[in-house]
Amino acid sequence: MKGLFSALLVSFDKEGNVNEKGLREIVRYNIDVCKIDGLYVGGSTGENFMLSIEEKKKIFEIVKDEAKDKVTLIAQVGSLNLKEAVELAKYVTELGYNALSAVTPFYYKFDFEEIKNYYNTIVNSVNNKMIIYSIPFLTGVNLSLEQFRELFENEKIIGIKFTAGDFYLLERVRKAFPDKLIYSGFDEMLLPAVALGVDGAIGSTYNVNGIRARQIFDLVREGKLEKANEVQNVTNDFISDAISNGIYNTLKLILQERGVDAGYCREPFKSYTREQIDRSKEISNKYF
Repeated sequence: MKGLFSALLVSFDKEGNVNEKGLREIVRYNIDVCKIDGLYVGGSTGENFMLSIEEKKKIFEIVKDEAKDKVTLIAQVGSLNLKEAVELAKYVTELGYNALSAVTPFYYKFDFEEIKNYYNTIVNSVNNKMIIYSIPFLTGVNLSLEQFRELFENEKIIGIKFTAGDFYLLERVRKAFPDKLIYSGFDEMLLPAVALGVDGAIGSTYNVNGIRARQIFDLVREGKLEKANEVQNVTNDFISDAISNGIYNTLKLILQERGVDAGYCREPFKSYTREQIDRSKEISNKYF
């Protein structure tokens, strides 16, 4: 369960339907070219929160069929609809996913007891493991050290995808729970996260930038911080350029430049503009 995971992109056609051929090609590119250790399926990068439960199931099934057992698979099943989350947890467990993940319930200001019940309900419904998906800047939910401790009282909750900028909290969590899995979720801060002892990382840019991510991860662990910082600098230049051009569109357009049928983003994301396409080509040529 340790290592680098791509937060998997999903290919859609112009009408917003799941493009099975393109999705399979994205999976293969991650495994064969980016050399990742696993795929995090159904997260923000997969445009999950704009999909129906039937579409989510289709994506989980296609990814498992294409990846087989070549890499570790984590299924993000979290939803404001708890019954849907449980149904998806059962579905992916039957498919053979190695672990579940679930975003903290958002929009309504749930109290911690409600959040804890949400996680326990999902993971206790199946014979599988759970990784908390903590992403406060999108959910508005900031979990404390003591709240993580309470969640970890359920032995089936085995770790955290930590997508937050509070590295003091990250250090405290790492020290307090040495036996739990901690994944860094911010690609642009991989170097300091690895220095703080994370077990791995889950990132959207790894769909195209997985090789550099691996270099950063390994160099920090080898104590070669100056070289690791050089690679992180290049990575962050790439991330800045991609964000300024529309991150998900740019990642898909770069994959298209690499011969992968990455398709389009789902509405309400905008369609590609000519300027965006041209800029993506420049970015692809500059960094890859």
